Amino acid sequence: MAVHHLVKRYGDATAVNGISFAVERGDFFGFLGPNGAGKTTTINAIVGLARVDGGRIEVFGRDVSTAWRKARRLIGLAPQEYNFDRYLRVREILFYQAGYYGLRPRDVTTRVDALLERFGLSAKADAFVAQLSGGMKRRLTLARALVHDPQIVILDEPTAGVDVELRLELWETLRALRREGKTIVLTTHYIEEAEALCERIGIIESGRMVALETTEGLLRSHARDELTITLAHPLQAPPPMLAHFSARLDPENACRLRFERLSPLQLSEALALLGREGIDVEAVNTERATLQDVFLALTGRGAR
Repeated sequence: MAVHHLVKRYGDATAVNGISFAVERGDFFGFLGPNGAGKTTTINAIVGLARVDGGRIEVFGRDVSTAWRKARRLIGLAPQEYNFDRYLRVREILFYQAGYYGLRPRDVTTRVDALLERFGLSAKADAFVAQLSGGMKRRLTLARALVHDPQIVILDEPTAGVDVELRLELWETLRALRREGKTIVLTTHYIEEAEALCERIGIIESGRMVALETTEGLLRSHARDELTITLAHPLQAPPPMLAHFSARLDPENACRLRFERLSPLQLSEALALLGREGIDVEAVNTERATLQDVFLALTGRGAR
């Protein structure tokens, strides 16, 4: 999937301002940004729910505007909001969705039964949506997105509002889909979810792409691991002999000295210098930088 210089406006407001990115076949791509950054607008443009004002989008080489029928057949969308027909039963929802893509009835029956089994919904096949729990509705959303066996699966907040146990279960399902060869695009407010699942990350802010890199690359280039030396007694200021290590005194705990990226040799030197000054050390800890740190550094605000 390739997005080229995408622009989308709503009146005088520009929701998406010339962003470009590509998702390779088999990628697990995380698309992150604060609320109002342009994530949902971009997704709507990809799946044909929003008409673009500039640029183009291709799915496996097919333009979503001029070859929209073939392009949309390759995409499965699991939206954040539940939009089921409340008068249909679970099995009927999947059958109707398959019908939109022209699947033959004899093929649909096998496919629907397999998806009901996979997502633990077989016992609820004849239930109405109102009779399902929130977790079951989330599973049904994913099953519906997969019913026509798309090549690209776009997941908008797939674990929103579910408990930890179901979230981990859904993570394993998404990893299994990736192993089966699906290309996955994930938007999420759970930054740790993107860090755990996604190989590549795009971060959008105010309609512009501010980062597009592998997850590990983002962590290396935009975040720093921190090392903390905990002292036996508080200090008034960082020891002068540690100035060349850029030592900082923790403002919340005067017993802690903080450093960025000390090598083992530098750590040994710092500990030796502290020892010479009679400053007793109680502990040494390393805090690994996270994707949350990167996100905050690039956007200046939380995901919500």
